[in-house]
Amino acid sequence: MQNLTILGSTGSIGTSTLDVVARHPDKYRIFALTAFRQVDLLFRQSLQFKPDFAVLLDEAAGVQLRALLREAGSTTEVLSGVDALAQVCVASEVDAVMAAIVGAAGMRPTLAAAKVGKKILLANKETLVMAGNVFMDAVRVSGSTLLPIDSEHNAIFQGLPRGYDGDMAGSGVRRILLTASGGPFRNTPLSELQNVTPDQACAHPNWVMGRKISVDSASMMNKGLEVIEAHWLFNASAEDIQVVIHPQSVIHSLVEYVDGSVMAQLGNPDMRTPIAYGLAYPERIASGVAPLDLFKVARLDFVEPDFERFRCLALAYQALRVAGTAPAMLNAANEVAVAAFLDNRIAFLSIPYVIETVLNTLPVEVVGSLDDVLLADARARNIAQQYVLQLSK
Repeated sequence: MQNLTILGSTGSIGTSTLDVVARHPDKYRIFALTAFRQVDLLFRQSLQFKPDFAVLLDEAAGVQLRALLREAGSTTEVLSGVDALAQVCVASEVDAVMAAIVGAAGMRPTLAAAKVGKKILLANKETLVMAGNVFMDAVRVSGSTLLPIDSEHNAIFQGLPRGYDGDMAGSGVRRILLTASGGPFRNTPLSELQNVTPDQACAHPNWVMGRKISVDSASMMNKGLEVIEAHWLFNASAEDIQVVIHPQSVIHSLVEYVDGSVMAQLGNPDMRTPIAYGLAYPERIASGVAPLDLFKVARLDFVEPDFERFRCLALAYQALRVAGTAPAMLNAANEVAVAAFLDNRIAFLSIPYVIETVLNTLPVEVVGSLDDVLLADARARNIAQQYVLQLSK
């Protein structure tokens, strides 16, 4: 029986995790559920899974949830604030932490879990993108088990040799092939992208995701962030990672070996597969995902990405090569730009220009601690917000 803390239980990864957990009540127990301010859903989840703790970042939402649970006769204790997130990650009762909070808010509790040696199911991109060296150092020192939950990195993890230690050459690995759907605009004429709406950008052809990550998929920044993640997870250079547009999203990623072999992990586009893999590793459990029907799929297509169309992907490769605080600045500027786009304050094609402005304006510093990352993040957000203000006038 594993005790789980789920950071971000009301998001798409969190709800999918709970779906898998509900199928195996003999294997998993929920210790804590956390959310930002979605009181109603966290209330229902708390009644169903009976966690010891429910945490809301928003204090007022915490007061509301506490009253609802008390009225319902629940014994779940409600906590609020950033410190409470770390508290429910490092508790001695916790065996594993699902890190699924979107954005920089998930970094501190995930890092706290790594420092005390918890099993971490990592679905939060920002932890590695912004503070990859700090986080991976904590994992190495504590002996924490790190399992990637992004479908692409999970596929790579499955395609690499068991016990892979980060030595690509010594393991006979030539390169990593990171697949991407190409999002909803992969075939849209460039001349039409300037006027696309947030709803159009969020209409992903294969995956059901939150609005921010859906926009990232449309711009392919999502894939750019995954390239940076793959660098830290698998000790791969930018040159060792090739992005491949694969519209069907059936092959989740591939590992190419020096002997010419290419190992691919296939499956229906459903996040419950990598979640179940991470929860049960090194065993396998049922996830509730329908079997892949190859006859229905019929064909698999592969296209090289166009860096002019997907400028955000090119900027992510650039930030990875520059290193230091560049990836943190890239991520911060993107978050500001995407939020502005979703609020109809800037155009879709303005997103990469906001990011590029930030990268060209701020100096890149060496990352020695999480504080260095957070300072770079704050500076990048400030510049990005100024530029967004100029664009929206």
